[in-house]
Amino acid sequence: MNAKELREKTPDQLRDQILSLKKEAFNLRFQQATGAMENTARIRQVRRDVARVKTILNQKARAAAE
Repeated sequence: MNAKELREKTPDQLRDQILSLKKEAFNLRFQQATGAMENTARIRQVRRDVARVKTILNQKARAAAE
């Protein structure tokens, strides 16, 4: 997921995206704890995606407040 795609989404879609990414991160943490995880790099990728979505959501909020 890149920032250009995220900027085209509405704030509601971005909030939904954050929720789904956080659920995925939760499931990945459980997989890691049980030793069932295959792709360990996915945790880092999901964390960065959450940060990316939050950043764009904040940018949209700041632009709307101006």
